[in-house]
Amino acid sequence: VQLQASGGGLVQAGGSLGLSCAGSERTFNAYAMNWFRQAPGKEREFVAAVSRGGGTTRYADSVKGRFTISRDNGKNTAYLQMISLKSEDTAVYYCAASPTLATRPFRYWGQGTQVTVSS
Repeated sequence: VQLQASGGGLVQAGGSLGLSCAGSERTFNAYAMNWFRQAPGKEREFVAAVSRGGGTTRYADSVKGRFTISRDNGKNTAYLQMISLKSEDTAVYYCAASPTLATRPFRYWGQGTQVTVSS
């Protein structure tokens, strides 16, 4: 599965932004979808995950209540809606596909999309 992340950009603190991750194949719905991020000088960290059918989600504590992950298997696309953005949310955001929710192996990765939150 090839993944293409998009939707990043520059936003002011307190603002909102939505990311998309488009999959290339109909087998998209065979995988849980995950979002990670990596800030400059920091390790990549888990952000959110959604199960294959979309019924189960998981979030990092740092984004709970502000970020919402979802998916539309008919469009082979996963989404990450972000509100109340903070400067510490600035990072490159990556989507990744895995056989089960938020669990290795993360077999396929998108190329990353930059999110910059200005304070």
